[in-house]
Amino acid sequence: MPDATPAEPVKLPRPPRARREKTVLWYLIAGMLLPILTLMARYHVVDGHKLPRTGAFILAPNHYSEIDPVIMGRYMWKLGRVPRFLAKASVFRVPVLGAVLRWSGQIPVEREGRGRSDAPLKAAQQLVHRELAVIIYPEGSLTRDPDLWPMRGKSGAVRMALQAGVPIIPAAHWGTQQIMARYSKKISFFPRKDLYCKIGDPVDLSDLAGRPLDQATLAEGTDRVMAAIAALLGDLRGEAPPEKRWNPAEHGQSETGRL
Repeated sequence: MPDATPAEPVKLPRPPRARREKTVLWYLIAGMLLPILTLMARYHVVDGHKLPRTGAFILAPNHYSEIDPVIMGRYMWKLGRVPRFLAKASVFRVPVLGAVLRWSGQIPVEREGRGRSDAPLKAAQQLVHRELAVIIYPEGSLTRDPDLWPMRGKSGAVRMALQAGVPIIPAAHWGTQQIMARYSKKISFFPRKDLYCKIGDPVDLSDLAGRPLDQATLAEGTDRVMAAIAALLGDLRGEAPPEKRWNPAEHGQSETGRL
């Protein structure tokens, strides 16, 4: 009986090479911003180990100052990850600035309305493929709450998490208002401030996975996220958050813009 012809080895596709998060561009950005940020404040973090060191996720913090993204970006950088944000698509068309935003992996998003696209979801899926992270403010705007507690959230972060299959990590920070008050354009450099940030456990949305992404499902998930953020902020402030979150519509306020 003749010997069986040996099977040729199967050539498996080479897995994509993981890209380093902290690229030269990011080190340049950090080199310009970190000395200034360190001059302005001392940064304290609670439960920083809860921020995933690898893999894709959404970080969902509270939002009450225009400088919040810079501060949260600094915390994420020091915890070993590179911050990505959703940014208005129009900003990407600004010469030079738009190029920097694209090179640093920021996500363009159209304003709500007829021109809204699915670009954020497609970009999020790319971040999942590259195992990166994105910061999304569930409130969608600076809080309208007069005491700076998180207000009613919007469903974008939960929708993206459920569609892309990534965890939402809640976070809260406090003290940023001493550097830049809500709606202010003035930055206070001195005296040096103390800022605090607390990272939470992933919000459990497992029972919502696979359900239709209707208003009820998204509202339920968003309420869990906002409750987790408010609880973290309450820990930092040493206060109990309000039982009911601020709803701008109930106080004659618009969803965006100044009060």
